[in-house]
Amino acid sequence: MANTDLQNTASGPGSMGTPFGKPSPETLKATLTPEQYAVTQQCGTEPPFQNAYWDHHEPGLYVDVVSGEPLFASIHKFDSGTGWPSFTQPVAPNVTEHEDRSYGMRRVEVRSKHGDSHLGHVFPDGPREAGGMRYCINSASLRFIPLAELESAGYGAYRVVFEQDGAHG
Repeated sequence: MANTDLQNTASGPGSMGTPFGKPSPETLKATLTPEQYAVTQQCGTEPPFQNAYWDHHEPGLYVDVVSGEPLFASIHKFDSGTGWPSFTQPVAPNVTEHEDRSYGMRRVEVRSKHGDSHLGHVFPDGPREAGGMRYCINSASLRFIPLAELESAGYGAYRVVFEQDGAHG
């Protein structure tokens, strides 16, 4: 099953069959940490090597901390040496790309499709054997769902991603 086929395979909070939404600004301020709010809502960047997932190796799914939409899988994660979690590709079509000319640079910002959360940036310097892309993502924009908890958290349809080609996370 292709990753894009997942959008029609399940229902519930962790499926693409249910629309993911962005809570109100008041709800976001009340539920996110100040760092999560600054990163996701104000295009902030957390410090490298001082964030939750830069050196995280447990198998599972990374979802938008704002909307819950699935974004990345541990099987696509690699150590880029940058101090932020890096992935070779999104797990579902929930990542959008936008031109970013801030700070006198020309980059490609990545945001979540439904939550409109700032996630980080994508660069063409990832592992060539995996497509050559590096999605450099802020941990503060992510919530991790361990592989063993996918079903109970409503993301059971994504287990197939970890079973393809003998991948185990």
